Amino acid sequence: MNLLKCILGYFAVCSVAIILQPVRASAQQNSNEANANTQSATHDGQHDFDFEEGTWKIHLKRRLHPLAGSNEWVDFEGTSVTRKVWDGRAWLEQFETDGSAGHIEGLTLRLYDTQSHQWRLYWANSKNGVLEQPMTGEFTDGRGEFYDQEAFNGKEILVRYIWSETNTNSPHFEQSFSEDGGKSWEVNWITDQTRVNEAGEKGR
Repeated sequence: MNLLKCILGYFAVCSVAIILQPVRASAQQNSNEANANTQSATHDGQHDFDFEEGTWKIHLKRRLHPLAGSNEWVDFEGTSVTRKVWDGRAWLEQFETDGSAGHIEGLTLRLYDTQSHQWRLYWANSKNGVLEQPMTGEFTDGRGEFYDQEAFNGKEILVRYIWSETNTNSPHFEQSFSEDGGKSWEVNWITDQTRVNEAGEKGR
């Protein structure tokens, strides 16, 4: 009798294993498909800044005293020239404007991280020649958002860049500061660009 019970028990275990095997295989297949779908859905953003290539007329509005309760703005006019590096995985922009508040000349280096699928944006001003810490972010449906944390007037704040209207000949850019952890934002730098064609005329 004991021998019979052992034999029956052995066949029962084998039957369960045979039944579960297709279930495990199906679960593994579903998991692999989910991972493949996730990878295919990851945005390849290495050409997100292609819209910036070329020469632009720049209109800049700058808030003179950010985070000080002031609404005093000044205007600048100038140009920028953006060149492709590494087949679009990096861009170098030269920026120069003049206005009643003085002269601004700088450059932006934009580098694409192929692992994180995000961009790092580095700004440098000709007055000090220092490449500042990067803004990090990405584009979604043509809108780019980039963030960092830095010191301003003795305290740590959040900084945000937003690129919009990138599918037009007049891209729009805004820089904002937040001193409450991102609950509210104050815009302090706005640029509107107009493309200049090879003949030196504004694009239409």
